Amino acid sequence: MHDATVSTAGMRIVNLLVGKEAQTVADLIRATGVTRTAVTEQLNEWVAGGFVERTIERLPGRGRPRNRYSATKSALLLLFGNNQHLVVPAIWQAIGEVGGEDLKKKVLRRVSQSVADHYRRQVTAEDPEERFRQLAELLCQEGGIVEVREENGRVVMHKRSCPFISMLDDGRAVCCVDQEMMTAVVGRPVARTACRHDGAPCCVFAVGVNGE
Repeated sequence: MHDATVSTAGMRIVNLLVGKEAQTVADLIRATGVTRTAVTEQLNEWVAGGFVERTIERLPGRGRPRNRYSATKSALLLLFGNNQHLVVPAIWQAIGEVGGEDLKKKVLRRVSQSVADHYRRQVTAEDPEERFRQLAELLCQEGGIVEVREENGRVVMHKRSCPFISMLDDGRAVCCVDQEMMTAVVGRPVARTACRHDGAPCCVFAVGVNGE
């Protein structure tokens, strides 16, 4: 879904689901005026992408069960992403104005710990490099665009997407979150070997070798 072009028809269906009770295919056909096949195809794509949830409604008597569809939180983020680019920087700026750089550092440290705790519960491997690979898989499952490769004897992660991009300031303080989180999850220092803000296509991270 992230690499695909979102059609106008598909967006219309999601707009009809957001903030409403779960809808049936028949409800959406009436609202859009398009064919059952078209509605079903769009719904299947949105469900596969995690933006729409399908539930089964059991009807009384011998009525045949039917599917109902509702928008997920991911759909809200997709639809209102532009608002996030306004609200998140405003919150981040307010933290700096109220508490200064010390508070920003404390907030980011806590964010790194919280995110690390989230992934640490799901990473099961013992070997640091394998933990690094598992972490990359989890990031992809959550919608990130991440690639893991072996380069010059190191396992490296090309993190093509960044969830913190809207929080970036001149000091790049938020850039420490990924690196500290990865180090905590992997159990070995993780170095940033390239940065999108220095002209690289994306940020690249590598598991330390020989105590690095």
